[in-house]
Amino acid sequence: MASFIIKPAHLRCVVRTCRFLREPQTRNTLCSSRSYATEEGNRGPKIYTKTGDKGFSSTFTGERRPKEDHIFEALGNTDELSSAIGLAREFCLDKGHTFTYQLDKIQCILQDVGSNIATPQSSARESHISRTKFAAQPISDLETWIDTFTEELPPLTNFILPSGGKGSAALHLARTVCRRAERSVAPIVRSGEADPDVAKFLNRLSDYLFTAARYAAMKEGSVETIYTRPE
Repeated sequence: MASFIIKPAHLRCVVRTCRFLREPQTRNTLCSSRSYATEEGNRGPKIYTKTGDKGFSSTFTGERRPKEDHIFEALGNTDELSSAIGLAREFCLDKGHTFTYQLDKIQCILQDVGSNIATPQSSARESHISRTKFAAQPISDLETWIDTFTEELPPLTNFILPSGGKGSAALHLARTVCRRAERSVAPIVRSGEADPDVAKFLNRLSDYLFTAARYAAMKEGSVETIYTRPE
């Protein structure tokens, strides 16, 4: 899978190659990054291009839009979500949780979410759409993982506060970022500019992160803080 950074002068493609394994993973990442550039020799591309200095950026279809456009707002929220999940993953690895491979896969799928959002259907050619179409299978994967966690968890009978250890609290934080990402993507999907399954995935992902947070707390033997009305 790939995330594309489009600049008018040239195209740079940063490829993330993801191997989705079913077994619990170690700190070795599943996604290896390789950078391809047209410059001479083996020099990598410069990280700065200056093409956004005037407050505009490009979609995958080549449109130049202001950086406060709803497309870039949604992309920023999705990027922040992936970063939050990455932080939670590190805490969960420290505790030896066996579900971290799922977080790896989710981060890779969020790259696909971003690619779809960055390809407005109104300006996309068929070649754009075919390269960034979002599949529904990841939604089913999330539901399977949620169901598996739920089978081991005690019934939820109270409101709980983000707590239960560093991994659990970080997963709760990622959940709140996910809700914001979902809110920013919803109008884009309603307008027909992104695949409906993108919104469905983010909606299910917040449920997954909530359940995974409870599961992490349970496995660590950490106490979740129960909401009580302040006196």
